[in-house]
Amino acid sequence: MAKTVKEKVQKREAKPIMIETPAQRLSGIIKTCRNIMRKDKGLNGDGDRLPMLTWIMFLKFLDDNENLQEVNSQLEGKKYRSAISEPYRWRDWAKDKNLTGDDLLAFVNNEKVQLADGQERTGLFYYLRALQSETGAERKDVVATVFRGVTNRMINGYLLRDVLNKIDEIHFTSNEELNSLSHLYESILKEMRDASGDAGEFYTPRPVVRFMVEMLDPKIGETVLDPACGTGGFLVEAFEHLKKQAKTVEHKVVLQEKSIIGGEAKPLPYLLSQMNLLLHGLNYPKIDSGNSLRYPLKDIGDNERVDIVLANPPFGGEEEKGILNNFPDDKKTSETALLFLQLIMRKLKRKKPNQVGGRAAIVVPHGTLFTDGIAARVKKQLIEEFSLHTIVRLSAGIFAPYTDIQCNILFFEQGTPTKHIWYYELLPSDGKKKYSKTKPIQFEEFDELKKWWNNRKENESAWKVDVSTLIHTDEKGRLLNVNLDVKNPNVKSEFEYIEPSVLIASILEKEVKVLNIMKEIEIEILKEQQSK
Repeated sequence: MAKTVKEKVQKREAKPIMIETPAQRLSGIIKTCRNIMRKDKGLNGDGDRLPMLTWIMFLKFLDDNENLQEVNSQLEGKKYRSAISEPYRWRDWAKDKNLTGDDLLAFVNNEKVQLADGQERTGLFYYLRALQSETGAERKDVVATVFRGVTNRMINGYLLRDVLNKIDEIHFTSNEELNSLSHLYESILKEMRDASGDAGEFYTPRPVVRFMVEMLDPKIGETVLDPACGTGGFLVEAFEHLKKQAKTVEHKVVLQEKSIIGGEAKPLPYLLSQMNLLLHGLNYPKIDSGNSLRYPLKDIGDNERVDIVLANPPFGGEEEKGILNNFPDDKKTSETALLFLQLIMRKLKRKKPNQVGGRAAIVVPHGTLFTDGIAARVKKQLIEEFSLHTIVRLSAGIFAPYTDIQCNILFFEQGTPTKHIWYYELLPSDGKKKYSKTKPIQFEEFDELKKWWNNRKENESAWKVDVSTLIHTDEKGRLLNVNLDVKNPNVKSEFEYIEPSVLIASILEKEVKVLNIMKEIEIEILKEQQSK
């Protein structure tokens, strides 16, 4: 029997209406922008598209935020001075849809540009890079630092206009949209890491970051530092951890102004970390754009020390000779991880009658545990001046595709020497031989370790070692090594299968160590020759 018109209408009316969530809307905007950017011949892959998208969002965020502060100041009868002046505010040029094509590119890229009013002015990027405040520590200075390391790589001004129009649809003053965008941005950072091996240098897997933050458990009033913050993962996680504790106005002021400090010398991750922290609600991220190793270690005093350091410092690289002069003669090394370890030890607050010592959680490559020479002297200082209470041994592949080298997390506190070290071996969950880009570590894989943390007993994954058994000397008592590479005594298998890629990575790491030792020997020989 044919359906009546009324039945058809009722059926159509019964169909549920799909309401787009803020997360879906924002995801759609970002996806559209990325698709537009794919058409531009000046951009090559996500490694180009994400920085481009970030500086555009950065300027929109800044303008939304300053617009809101300007309105609030007017309501309070106060004057507000914007970090960016007319006609360089987002609302002045990005909203002007008549500014497009070659004219838009000229405004963004050129040193001088003639605007619609006929006046010749400085171009956008040249203006932003020249910003400077009286104190040198205001938002103007952050903007200038960001844009000194940024270039516009889009070569089609019409496509750039399309991207600006889409980003203009984002409302950075909406808490709901900010929350959704912060999560979306983190997922894009992960995509960037997966797409480009180099980007992995600045990205630590979120489950590892969260575990380290939760175990150190920062409290309101404590200062958290990451001297090599990359895209800001540790600082974002610490900020979110502290945010849950900020219940009063005073707490919120402390959280915003005195809790989070970072350092990142490379322009791209500096920009990415600024955006990451801004999206999570830190209004004025205090990220130093210089090399954190540039100051003499001996000059770092109490006023520069912090309660907590969380870091995954770069390793395997080399620093210039000028940087090495900042370290003690017997601890100068070309291994960056060891230089950062020395910096972190110096940066932690000293234990005093009215003050607890600072604490740290640091990711280090496996070679740091067993290498002798200068590494041994650094480790000796670590166990003598700090309580190195826990070493978590991470399986290979956790940092893939950036590196297959096995890493460890060192947990230590200033104030008392190390007597015993607890080791915990975190193996891949059932069904995995190793972690990889397609089989990454998950949050829940830390659950057993978290349960064990405050109720420690030896088991198949955990064992305790007397530190005196790790110090090796010659017959005259001279230090040979502090070997922290203690294998799990509870593993019963006689043979251990190692993936070829992991084996190769391990061999290459040892080769780098050998080359570094040879360089140190060469330096000592030259010194001896010069003294003669």
